[in-house]
Amino acid sequence: MRLKVLLPSRVLVDEEVTEVIAEAENGWFCLLPRHADFVAALVPGVVVFTTAAGAEGLAAIDQGMLLKCEAEVLVSAWRGATGDDLGSLRAVVEREFLALDDRERAARSALARLEGGVVRRFVEMEARHEG
Repeated sequence: MRLKVLLPSRVLVDEEVTEVIAEAENGWFCLLPRHADFVAALVPGVVVFTTAAGAEGLAAIDQGMLLKCEAEVLVSAWRGATGDDLGSLRAVVEREFLALDDRERAARSALARLEGGVVRRFVEMEARHEG
């Protein structure tokens, strides 16, 4: 099977694999090459896969979607990271995801200030037209 983990900005994983293990809202599941086509909403967690060479791969994702269609498994997520083991993966996730959260908080704060300014101007314009 071909596993591709796709993020909005890049392809995180593109590997020939023999097995994919992931967690959906109703629990863990395993996909093998001859399994039926499948779609699942994934919860934030780790996608574990075995490469064609027999190595274990790990990809942490936030929530996402998985689609198995014939010999291709596609995972789409907003954020993701890879690591060689759970310890290193955890460090990467904490560093990358927390940095994104800080940027998202700053962007939301800036948007709230802009919205507040627009509302304030509408109120001022309404007061001028009434007065």
